[in-house]
Amino acid sequence: MDSDDLGLFGPGSVTWKVHAEPILIVAGLRSLYLQALHPRAMAGVAQNSNYRTDAWGRLVRTATYVATTVYGTTAEAEEAGRRLRRLHARLRATDPVTGEQFRIDDPDLLRWVHVAEVESFLDTARRAGLPLTPAEVDGYYSEQRRAAALVGLDPADVPGTAAEVADYYRAVQPELRMTREAAETAVFLTAPPLPWNLSLPVRLGVTLGPPRWAYLGIAGTALALLPAWARRMYGGLGLPTTALSADLTVRGLRLALAALPQRWLEGPLQQAAMERAARVTGAPPAS
Repeated sequence: MDSDDLGLFGPGSVTWKVHAEPILIVAGLRSLYLQALHPRAMAGVAQNSNYRTDAWGRLVRTATYVATTVYGTTAEAEEAGRRLRRLHARLRATDPVTGEQFRIDDPDLLRWVHVAEVESFLDTARRAGLPLTPAEVDGYYSEQRRAAALVGLDPADVPGTAAEVADYYRAVQPELRMTREAAETAVFLTAPPLPWNLSLPVRLGVTLGPPRWAYLGIAGTALALLPAWARRMYGGLGLPTTALSADLTVRGLRLALAALPQRWLEGPLQQAAMERAARVTGAPPAS
C-alpha cells in the first residue's frame, strides 16, 4: 500500500540525510553552472526549452521532479521517471560544432547531467558542514543509481563511489569547454529576472522576496563551489583560497537556514514522506 511505501530510499538512507539539507538550494545552482560546460548538454537545453522566459517555472519543475524521486512513493517516483523518459525521447538537438543531430536521451548526456547533479548535492552539503563518513559518501552515490535508472540509464554504467565520480570527471573533461551558449547561460544564472515574490520550492515551503543582492550572493557562492578545473573554464584561477572562501560562506548560510522553523524548510513531499515513515517505523515524525 502507498501508505506504507517509503519510496526508493527511505529513512536511514544517505539520500534522505543529504536531501534534508536546505543548503541544496545552492547545490542546484552549482549543478547548472557545471552542466553548462558540456556543449551538447547546453545545446540540448538551449534548443529545446524556454528557460530564459520561464526560468522559475523550469526551476519549479526540476525541483518537484527531484523531490518526487527522493521523497515520493515508489509508484510516484517511477511515474515521474516515465514522464521524463517520454519527454526526452521526443527531443533532438544539433551539435554546435559538428552540426550533427543527436538525441537528448543519449546515455552520455544523461550520465553527465546525473553525475553533475548528485555530485553537486553531495559536495555542497559536505562543505556546508554536513558530517558524512567515506562509507556514507559512497553510499549516496550508490543509492543515486536508482535515480539514474529512472531517466533511462543502466545503473551499472553510472559512477557509484567517490573514486568512480572522480575518474568520470577526469575522463569527461576533454569534452567540456566554455562555449558562447555556456557563457550566456552563466550570465543568465547569475543575474536572472527575479519575480517580485520568488517562491523557492526546492526546499522552502514559503514565498520569499529576496533582494537581488541576496540572490547574487547565492549565485556567486554556487559558482565558487565548483571544482577548480570548472572554475578555470569560467575564467577563474581555481585557487584554493576561492574554495576556502566558498566553504566559509556556505557554512554560514547553512547555520542561518538552521535557525528558521523547520516547517518552513520542508516541502510537502518531504513532509508526507516523514509522516509515512513515522507510521511504518512507529517513530515520531521529525519536528
